[in-house]
Amino acid sequence: MSSNKPSREEAEEAVRTLLRWAGDDPAREGLADTPKRVVRSYEEFFVGYDADPYELLARTFEETDGYDEMVLLRDIRFESHCEHHMAPIIGKAHIGYLPHKRVVGISKLARIVDVYAKRLQIQEKMTAQVANIIDEVLKPHGVAVVIEASHQCMTTRGVHKPGVTMVTSRMLGGFRKDPSTRREFLAMIGNPATIETGNV
Repeated sequence: MSSNKPSREEAEEAVRTLLRWAGDDPAREGLADTPKRVVRSYEEFFVGYDADPYELLARTFEETDGYDEMVLLRDIRFESHCEHHMAPIIGKAHIGYLPHKRVVGISKLARIVDVYAKRLQIQEKMTAQVANIIDEVLKPHGVAVVIEASHQCMTTRGVHKPGVTMVTSRMLGGFRKDPSTRREFLAMIGNPATIETGNV
C-alpha cells in the first residue's frame, strides 16, 4: 500500500466536496452518510489493487493423465470502472488455454478476471493483462481471452448509445498460430468468426 494513500477521513471529505460541487448539501439528511457509503463502495470496487495475480495462479495440478486439449471457462461476469470517467464497465469474459503438463483450478481463472476488473481499467488493457498473466505463470501451449462489455461512459453520457457492446480479444501461442484452434475457441464461446483476427 502506498504511503501517500489518503486516510478514510480525507476520502470522505473528498466525496463531500464533490457533492457540494454537484450543487447539493452534503449535510442534509439524505446525504449525511453518503461519504461513508461511497468510500465503502470504493473499497469493494477497487479491491483488485490489493490482490496478487501471481499468487492466485501459483497452485497448479499436474495429475491430468496427459490431458492437453482446450480448457475453457466462458461467461465470467465482471464489473469494472473505466479509468477515464470512473463509470461502470459491465460484461463477461471468456478464457481458454491449452495446458502444458499442468492445469489450474477453474475458480482461479474467474478470480484473475476479478483481480484486473476491480481496478480502474480500459477494456483493451484488461484483456491483455488476463491473457498475459495466464501465459506467464502457467506457460501453456496457448491462451485465448475474449471480453465483451457495455461501457456506461458511452451509454449514460457523451454519445448516449445504449445497447452497444465492445469486444476485445487476445490470442497467444497456439490460438494465434493455429486458425483451427482459434476457430474452435470462438465457436465454443458463441462468437462470430469476424473477431477471429482481432488481437489486442
